[in-house]
Amino acid sequence: MQDEIRDSLEYGSQVLAKCAEKLPEEIAAAARMIAASLRCGGMIAFCGNGGSASQAQHLAGEIVGRFLRERPAYKAIALTADTAILTAVANDYGYEEVFARQVEGLLKQNDVLVVLSTSGDSPNCLRAVERAKELKVKTIGLSGREGGKLKEVADHCITVRCYDTPQIQEAHLAIGHAICSVVEKALAEGDE
Repeated sequence: MQDEIRDSLEYGSQVLAKCAEKLPEEIAAAARMIAASLRCGGMIAFCGNGGSASQAQHLAGEIVGRFLRERPAYKAIALTADTAILTAVANDYGYEEVFARQVEGLLKQNDVLVVLSTSGDSPNCLRAVERAKELKVKTIGLSGREGGKLKEVADHCITVRCYDTPQIQEAHLAIGHAICSVVEKALAEGDE
């Protein structure tokens, strides 16, 4: 049992090490996009399914509350959190529309939509990106594997090159934390 645990933890650390080696430029570009939005009063919206839904809520909380610094609250929302909206839209329009409908009602130009999808092919996430683009809302994808369709439709897509969902999700959370850290620092210090 301990060997299995050790192997699991070591594999996760190998995935993160590859991200640290290959993704800093892409992560920095996403952070700049988010910081620019927040600087001009924009809002950051997050969405995803399953574990990615939980991470969407987690990252929205880091932006509204705080990450590492005491500072004013920034505008963020998790489109995964309102069960009344999710169930009403799913019932009336279908599950593929649960995020797109919220994008339409809540977001505007200068806002950013961050979509978490381990496969990059979640239909409701892809539909949200399509709707965001129609509204001139910038989009960031966090994907896994080869990036899926999300890589093709998002303005910016950070792809964790791994085929195992748990490790992709672990990497997405680490990437989200890295973004929160540099965004907070940039806004506090007035960096571009």
